[in-house]
Amino acid sequence: MVKDADTVIKEFNELVNMTAPELQTWLKQPESTDAGYSKSDNSGETIGHESGRKILSILEKNPTKDPAQYGDEDIDHMRKVVAYNKRHLAQEGAAKRDEGSRACRSLKNWGHDARKE
Repeated sequence: MVKDADTVIKEFNELVNMTAPELQTWLKQPESTDAGYSKSDNSGETIGHESGRKILSILEKNPTKDPAQYGDEDIDHMRKVVAYNKRHLAQEGAAKRDEGSRACRSLKNWGHDARKE
């Protein structure tokens, strides 16, 4: 069953605990580029890093988090972000224990800083 948009927005705003400036700074760090699976387009970018850029765009264009301002593409990506973060937070104890772990870096690419919990 697919979550309704209101639920996705609520969960996205709970799970993405990095601000736009924090995420932007993180995505510029070399550590952000080596966590996760490479995209199939041979660009060298990981799926998570690309996701981080999309999350940053969502955060920047709607800083007040007004639900009416999110478009269908935003909601679709937000749904992926919620699913990824929930799944990995449940599985990845290392993300909470070791901020240098690949799990922690990957979660940050998806907008969640485990140190902030």
